[in-house]
Amino acid sequence: MKKLYRSKDAMIAGVCAGFAEYLGLDKTVVRVGYAILTIVTGFVLGAIAYGACMFIMPVDDDIIDG
Repeated sequence: MKKLYRSKDAMIAGVCAGFAEYLGLDKTVVRVGYAILTIVTGFVLGAIAYGACMFIMPVDDDIIDG
């Protein structure tokens, strides 16, 4: 079962990289898509969403299998 987590391959906090790994997409595509969506919908909503994900999503090292 795939788990969503923040990636250690991070530019800021690893949220976009984590989503990219979970969805099987290129990290750059997800980062650019997030940036465009944030600009189009307003910076405040994008910042709040990113901040929430930063605190909710566990870091890659925090996941213990088994």
